[in-house]
Amino acid sequence: MPERTVLSPCTVELSEPRIAVIGANGSGKSTLLRLINGLVSPSTGSVEVHGFNTVQQAKAVRQRVGFLFTDPLSQLVMPIVIEDVELSLKASHKNRAQRTEAAQRALATLGLKHLAQRSIYDLSGGERQLVALCSVLAAGQNILVADEPTTLLDLANNQLLQSTFDALTQQVIYATHDLDFAASADRALLVSDGQIIFDGPAPEAVATYRQLVRDGRVTP
Repeated sequence: MPERTVLSPCTVELSEPRIAVIGANGSGKSTLLRLINGLVSPSTGSVEVHGFNTVQQAKAVRQRVGFLFTDPLSQLVMPIVIEDVELSLKASHKNRAQRTEAAQRALATLGLKHLAQRSIYDLSGGERQLVALCSVLAAGQNILVADEPTTLLDLANNQLLQSTFDALTQQVIYATHDLDFAASADRALLVSDGQIIFDGPAPEAVATYRQLVRDGRVTP
């Protein structure tokens, strides 16, 4: 079977506070995001985060980059909310009491303190995604990479997550099929067939994508 190129070689520097990645399913968006924190290793070339190579210095990269998956249940490990946040703090807080206190502060920062003792299985989709976000951010990374974080959310929870993203001090790089969400970013990359075919202002990227779909040049 011939090898398939998932993402063609490209050179990009991602420095804006909010960067969206858009494109059809299977276009290479998720691969692009996973390269940023070393979940995927490049077959050629290299990826660096703040000067650290994602392959050779993976630990240093993951100390700086948090990754939020589409389905929060795929990354929520512990059954109780505060336990999951505490787990992400284990490396930085060896003392159990201090770890619990830090987890409570992290939950309070995102307005989730009232959920601390709840089972993750009793939460709404939006609450689960926010708890997963809290667990990711609690470890102190200054870059958040999110792979279609609103896909499983209803309108209210979608808006809640977006407003939470807006308030974050971290750089946020996210893939999304929600083109309004994408258009609100500072910059957007349009990916098609493993290539970045547009890189620029987010509203222009969205307009380009819509036109390509209308022309039948990109499968919606």
